[in-house]
Amino acid sequence: MNIVGIIPARYGSTRFPGKPLAMLGKWPVIRHVYTQAGKSLENVCVATDDERILNAVHDFGGIAVMTSSKHRSGTDRCSEAVLLYEKMTGLTVDVVINIQGDEPFINPSQITLLASCFNNPSVEIATLIRKVEQDENLFDENHPKVVVNIYGDAIYFSRSVIPFVRDVQKDKWQLKHTFYKHIGIYGYRKEILQAITMLSPGSLEIAESLEQNRWLENGFRIRTAITHWESISIDTPEDLEKARKYFEKLNFF
Repeated sequence: MNIVGIIPARYGSTRFPGKPLAMLGKWPVIRHVYTQAGKSLENVCVATDDERILNAVHDFGGIAVMTSSKHRSGTDRCSEAVLLYEKMTGLTVDVVINIQGDEPFINPSQITLLASCFNNPSVEIATLIRKVEQDENLFDENHPKVVVNIYGDAIYFSRSVIPFVRDVQKDKWQLKHTFYKHIGIYGYRKEILQAITMLSPGSLEIAESLEQNRWLENGFRIRTAITHWESISIDTPEDLEKARKYFEKLNFF
């Protein structure tokens, strides 16, 4: 089974333009992500819409492809990028792992865990989830939650807390039920990736602003795997400063 990790990395970000090229130690953020992904996967590729990012990846010896600037999501960018990658390398890809380009501390074991889901031939799409701990804000709408069935397949993703625990005070909910937070890394079989990017946005996706609900609404299955690690993402310049302090503290690389 041929797996490629694709790292969508666009230059234009509303909150932090050019963040893939922001320096973290001696390397740009995108190089850290690429290096971590390469510890788990033999094949890694950056998918970008900007020549500055393309050139930066080539400068450190990485593989990158130039994709359209019109993509709505990283999933759409991965769909184009995998075809370009196959054409460039001659490799026939079976599974694509979509790795966030703003997570320089991503744990390679998470990528390995996600990739292992596809050892089951019935798995179409896979993602990671993590138990919400007692000291976390369960009600933070910026951290989507997910409910799963007995097989580990996602039933629904929501910015609201799901399920609702009846007849229990909200500050006691976590004592009565295990809640899961969604970790935004995905894997897809290539043909499934091509199919889901052809779908029109559904009402559930629009309501929650969560694209994975479009896939569920159209009958696709999303297998989940439980991780105990959550990476640090860089969405703003303030996040970058926090990442730099974390980097210096741990001497991560």
